[in-house]
Amino acid sequence: MAILQRRNLLGLGAALGSTLGATLWATPRSALAQAAPAPTGPHTLAPLPYAFDANEAAIDARTMELHWRFHHGGQVNNLNMAIREHTALQALPLDQLLMNLGQVPEAVRTAVRNNGGGHANHSMFWGIMGGRGGEPTGELAAAIAQDFTDFATFRNRFNAAANGVFGSGWAFVTVTQAGRLAIVTRPGQDNPLMDGQRVLIGNDVWEHAYYLRYQNRRAEYTANWWNVIDWSKVATRYAAAKAGTLTV
Repeated sequence: MAILQRRNLLGLGAALGSTLGATLWATPRSALAQAAPAPTGPHTLAPLPYAFDANEAAIDARTMELHWRFHHGGQVNNLNMAIREHTALQALPLDQLLMNLGQVPEAVRTAVRNNGGGHANHSMFWGIMGGRGGEPTGELAAAIAQDFTDFATFRNRFNAAANGVFGSGWAFVTVTQAGRLAIVTRPGQDNPLMDGQRVLIGNDVWEHAYYLRYQNRRAEYTANWWNVIDWSKVATRYAAAKAGTLTV
């Protein structure tokens, strides 16, 4: 009898989860806009710097809205909740918080790592898109040629890294104050800031970033993603890194 009851409960839980997921994807945008309250606390969810459909060449508007509003918004809320009783942590800028995770109380360290990392990752991610792709110019193009031979090689190596991430994670290009570039990957919502490195660009390869349009075809998503990069914004990040003013 106990086994049958357990099976019934498991079946009910699966059915509820499936129904909830179907409801979320089917919810009209007007209702979604009312469903997620704005985060309150020292960390905030900044508005997207473009319309939800600005990145249609790679990412559909529905994914953009769900990703920004619920995934990123939820991480900001959870980060604020994790540090609500820690005044010293509330006073730290996000990059300093992540670069000093070892000083975060163990009871909230995992929540700060996951949600603070997600907040930093997504803030960077939205900020480098909204463009029309192409190739960088000027100092950034020279740096890519120095460290990767040419742009095509750089793009291919980055895509290989992104497609090779097992499960959920990110591919990043880190940048030093001397302007040197390197490709790295991180699992989950980890960010190179946690290792004392600054991020130039990064691509989100969690399934929620691309699954509505691409399903399991991650390589198609990562190939198309280059079509929406705004290289002028990336160049600004590169200059800030060299000046020592780049944050997240």
